[in-house]
Amino acid sequence: MAEKQIGRVSNYFDHVGVAAIKLEKALKVGDKIKIVGGETEVKQTVKSMQIQREKVEKAKKGDEIGLKVKDKVHKGYRVFKV
Repeated sequence: MAEKQIGRVSNYFDHVGVAAIKLEKALKVGDKIKIVGGETEVKQTVKSMQIQREKVEKAKKGDEIGLKVKDKVHKGYRVFKV
């Protein structure tokens, strides 16, 4: 399956290791994603995500989600579903 860009990192909260991601396509718990930017490439499975600090199982286009990430990312990094 070809990778599809599903959003961009809009913020990163270093103290908790959470990226805020503005979605361009739907995303759900269990999906595999890749975050790419600069020298960084982070691949992981979505284990949980939040919208406005509320835990959700899925999010739609236009939502901004909070997602715990394994490595530091930066604003503007692209998010793909793999």
